[in-house]
Amino acid sequence: MLLAVAILALWLLASLSAPWMGLQPNQIDLPRILAPPNAQLWLGADDLGRPVLDRVLMGAGTALAVGLGVVLVSAIGGALIGGFAALGGGLWDRLMVRLIDVFLAFPGILLAIALAGILGPGLGNLVIALAAVGWVGYARLARAQVLSLRSREHVLAARALGVGSGRILLRHLLPLAAAPLMVEATFGMAAAVISEAGLSFLGLGVQPPDASWGSMIRDGVGVLLVAPHLVLAPGIALLLVVLAVNRVGDAWRDYLDVRSRAD
Repeated sequence: MLLAVAILALWLLASLSAPWMGLQPNQIDLPRILAPPNAQLWLGADDLGRPVLDRVLMGAGTALAVGLGVVLVSAIGGALIGGFAALGGGLWDRLMVRLIDVFLAFPGILLAIALAGILGPGLGNLVIALAAVGWVGYARLARAQVLSLRSREHVLAARALGVGSGRILLRHLLPLAAAPLMVEATFGMAAAVISEAGLSFLGLGVQPPDASWGSMIRDGVGVLLVAPHLVLAPGIALLLVVLAVNRVGDAWRDYLDVRSRAD
């Protein structure tokens, strides 16, 4: 657990400090094309002579920006949609359940690829495409939580006093459902980082010369046997970050589970 937290702290530090470190991720230096790791280039150089370490650090910022953007938009939108559906009930609830079922019937990454292809490449469009798919899990979870909480005394008292549904949801229901939604957001962060890398690998995400772990892996595949460091550096960074996020999410979920702590 401590190792996972350390990796996440290092990821956050690298993402926030990279723009101020004087890095040169886009500096082309033809004499050092495909240079292996050495004292001057700790992770070597890519097929254009650009320092791989600088690009990995800048790619960390890209992954963090996309992950946070997707999680925020998906979590807020999904929680509101699922919460209002459960609180309102009736036809609105049934329609939302059917819509959620339709989204769940298709692989999320395929829908994201289709949306990214329609919207076009770019960081903003990538966040929109992933958020348009990622809200479903939060909506299902928020709906289930609100259904179990809407009959509590304080909610019934608020209704009796004439408090509107929106205020009841925002002030009395969603705060109680915040813990499971935040656990879901942790796993959603890992999924968003992987999806960003996958779409960038396919050319539908971050565009050159901006750095992304997915596009770096794509560029290194063609010279894998000659310069494996082009794939290993961003691949290991992606692996460590996703594993660390999932490990923290597992620990948080276990901590919030009263039954597991009682055992």
